[in-house]
Amino acid sequence: MLGFHMGSVPAPFKRAEHDTEYWLQQINRASVVANTESGLLDAGLARQIRCALDALLEEAGKPGADRCDLYIQFEPKLLKRCGVGASVLHAGRSSQDILATANAAMNREHLMMLAEAVADLCAALIEAARRESDAVVPAYTNGVQAQPTLYSHYLLAQCRVFCRDITRLMECCRRYDVCPMGSCVCNGTGWPLNSSRMAELLGFSRAADNAFDAGQCQGNDLPLESSQIIASVMIHINAFLADFMQQYSQARPWIHSVSQNGVYRSSAMPQKRNPGLINDCRRDAGLVLGETDGIRLRLQNLTLGMADARDAWIMRDLFADACTVVRTFTGIVSSLRVDRERALAELNADWTCTQEIADTLMREEGVDFRTGHRFASHFVTWARENGRTPADTPFSAYCSIWEKFASENGLTAEFPLSEDHLKKATEPLAILQNRKTAGSASPLMLDQQIRSAEDLLSRERDWIEIYFADQEAASQALSQAIDAI
Repeated sequence: MLGFHMGSVPAPFKRAEHDTEYWLQQINRASVVANTESGLLDAGLARQIRCALDALLEEAGKPGADRCDLYIQFEPKLLKRCGVGASVLHAGRSSQDILATANAAMNREHLMMLAEAVADLCAALIEAARRESDAVVPAYTNGVQAQPTLYSHYLLAQCRVFCRDITRLMECCRRYDVCPMGSCVCNGTGWPLNSSRMAELLGFSRAADNAFDAGQCQGNDLPLESSQIIASVMIHINAFLADFMQQYSQARPWIHSVSQNGVYRSSAMPQKRNPGLINDCRRDAGLVLGETDGIRLRLQNLTLGMADARDAWIMRDLFADACTVVRTFTGIVSSLRVDRERALAELNADWTCTQEIADTLMREEGVDFRTGHRFASHFVTWARENGRTPADTPFSAYCSIWEKFASENGLTAEFPLSEDHLKKATEPLAILQNRKTAGSASPLMLDQQIRSAEDLLSRERDWIEIYFADQEAASQALSQAIDAI
């Protein structure tokens, strides 16, 4: 389990989760209904079994009560209350398809709870994008300052990254929306259990098409695929934190966290303000990545049908740890603030405007792209050798450097750009305002991009809510069906 040093640990799940005991109850109740409706179970015996299930439900709900995680623990309690004749309920079933069903149900529920946590993260990213909408900051490529950008543009890009993770989680849930009941051990059963009715009552969209796959294969694939998606989420979190730390390590970072419990002072160096919560989040994301590797390693050379990788508690802990990291990271995102003056100073301290100079030479004066690019690179080499920045380089310097460059390349001696055009090509905000392509970091496109991100997130939240509503509706339908017996 994870252990944060800074502040309190957020609760992993926003909703109540259901354990194996819950699903053993649901599966048995669904079996009572399906078998009675098909004329396979005497109604009187069905009522006895239902009464015994009610008693077990009450018993398991008491504080400190033992809750079963295997069917072979659950059935003796049931038969003790209503007699061995009730074992007919197990005809056409196996602990394998029962536990495969319980595990599938729990893993799907946890997939959607993780999707909900990532959706909350995306909402925080969008809110931060609105808050920092006018913040012009450096963008980095290959770890080096590259161009000016809007921090909101960066945050919305990250929102797209995590929305893709939500989509993967939802698609995974859809792929495994298959009820294993009726697959029995591995090849089905001679008992005519109504598998489609079982799937409906238990909140699955369909019964299994292949009994061997349902009982032996998909139960391993679901943890494997889930762990791979969780790994993707953790890698994306750490990529964001690595970007943050690249500039936070500077003497005067242009972005910081306003969280009161996210930073701590060094015990020996009074000037230091260590980003403790961010370090903890990065570390724990790495620990979760290690857990995902554990799922893959447990499956390596594993005989199909073995429970090594799909033990309910292993997957539950993995999902809980992943949600904890996501919710901690969400708090970090909400705490970020840009120092706009410092960010602008960082931009003006380097030549992030160079590409725009080359582009302006081509766009405004018809200088071919490669010639303009070579001049801009040549000029920056001179400027760095002479300790010049865009803010303190006069227009005359461009003219004199161009004159020499032109004589060596057979060009007109007069510098092609006016002083006004050059000024716009070196001002970070003006550079962004000049962006024309769809999806660029132009301030004129920001509102549209925020609305687009909100629409995407809204659709994904709707699907999450539909999933939980469908599960609740299936549970209520099962209660009504067993009450009708």
